[in-house]
Amino acid sequence: MKPKPEDSLEVLNLLKKEWSLLSFLTLEQTQYLQKNISVLYFQKNQIIYEEGDLPTQLMCLVRGKVHVFRRTCTGKHQIVRMIKPIEMFAYRAFFAEEKYLTSALASSDAVVCTIPRQVILDLVLQNNCLAMYFIKLLAVDLGQSDVRSVNLTQKHLRGRLAEALISLKDHYGYEKDTSTLNIALTRKDLANFSNMTTANAIRSLSQFSEEKIISIYKRKITILDEKMLLKISQMG
Repeated sequence: MKPKPEDSLEVLNLLKKEWSLLSFLTLEQTQYLQKNISVLYFQKNQIIYEEGDLPTQLMCLVRGKVHVFRRTCTGKHQIVRMIKPIEMFAYRAFFAEEKYLTSALASSDAVVCTIPRQVILDLVLQNNCLAMYFIKLLAVDLGQSDVRSVNLTQKHLRGRLAEALISLKDHYGYEKDTSTLNIALTRKDLANFSNMTTANAIRSLSQFSEEKIISIYKRKITILDEKMLLKISQMG
């Protein structure tokens, strides 16, 4: 879908208000960045980038939902990360100068802004605070990736699902009722994120619901007993 000029302006204004990266830039650097930002529109289920592609742009999700995933040998999509609005993604390969190890899919209609590699490198070389921002971002991601790898391989089904729900709560937060996850997922997506079959995810969700740990309404999950969910996650 071709963006309209007024849509691009709206996106830029939104980024000015909410994108923390911009707070590290001088006025001149901000103007340089804005001149080089492109706004792309993706339809639901459209691929944003493929495993094996060479990154040339830094990406930030503006609106919608994006799943970062790897294809298993059986063709299954193992979701490794879920992106929320005003969050960057695909930057590990970007800075490593490597091909993507994952693919990204728009799981709803999505708006993504992209910034050319050379523009980011120019800004990083000029701005020590921005360089430290990216170093911290990559370090936090590495720690979370290490923990998640251990959790998904060593925990039992209930522990994996509890871990996934806690992770979604930490990442997306709650709705205004302070207990319903601020994201709606299909059972299949939740299963792929938890590294289990859809049938096992449905069974485990039903058990949690029967135990009054969560309640379920369509694709919405409400956490009723967060302490118990944390306990199950920690026990594995």
